[in-house]
Amino acid sequence: MTAITDSLTTPSRPAAARTSSRIVPVLRLHLINRFTVFVLPWLILGFIFLVNFLIWWIISRAAGPGSGQDVSDGLQYSGASFYIFVYMTVMGVQAVALTFPFALGYSTTRRDFWLGTSLAFVVLSALYAAGMTVLAGLETATNGWGFHGQMFTAIYFGGAEAAWYTRFFLFFTGFLFFFFVGAVVATIYQRWRVNGMLVFFASLILLLVGIAALITLTNGWPAFGQWFVEHGPVGVMLWSLVPTALSGVLGYLILRRTTPKG
Repeated sequence: MTAITDSLTTPSRPAAARTSSRIVPVLRLHLINRFTVFVLPWLILGFIFLVNFLIWWIISRAAGPGSGQDVSDGLQYSGASFYIFVYMTVMGVQAVALTFPFALGYSTTRRDFWLGTSLAFVVLSALYAAGMTVLAGLETATNGWGFHGQMFTAIYFGGAEAAWYTRFFLFFTGFLFFFFVGAVVATIYQRWRVNGMLVFFASLILLLVGIAALITLTNGWPAFGQWFVEHGPVGVMLWSLVPTALSGVLGYLILRRTTPKG
């Protein structure tokens, strides 16, 4: 912690050097609680895997010999690993809610804080995507852990036949999306507190209901579903980069005029 605070309070230097020296300490600041950042998510994911492993074993025993393909087809829609993406949303919220006031207290500019935070999101997304890609490879190599289970190779992640780099891209963009969405929600709270949250979630609900109503009234649900089928997981995640980028820009714009409150 001392090294980080020393870096955050380094005297003024040329703009490029100063910005570079501020970003890295902010990155390190987000990683300082290593148990919460690196250990706890995998522990919980491991427990979820254990529960799924037992379920796969029960299904395999109940289905009997020769039912492997049928079991595999039924398990490819598993959403068991989605927990870790939700956890990244929480980490995105905490990255702003807990770290922003502290960093500003050590004279870090809002711009440098947001750049360092964004860098932390990219680094963590890459690390977690690599870990998930390795687990997906093991799942494929062991034929679904011996029971045709699909937790890391579910259809949302390209299925069992996807190349490793395709899986890495899907995981990486997914993590980025949830990190930045969580962070931009936290900036809204930092800027406008409870009133901002009420307006934000009310607007979001109205928008979603309006979109659902529009699709329903125009009989567009078949076309809506077909869009996902035609684009596939890679195409959908490519489009997810749009709201990810918008969240990054919007978060910075909100943070520029935000003053931490007690």
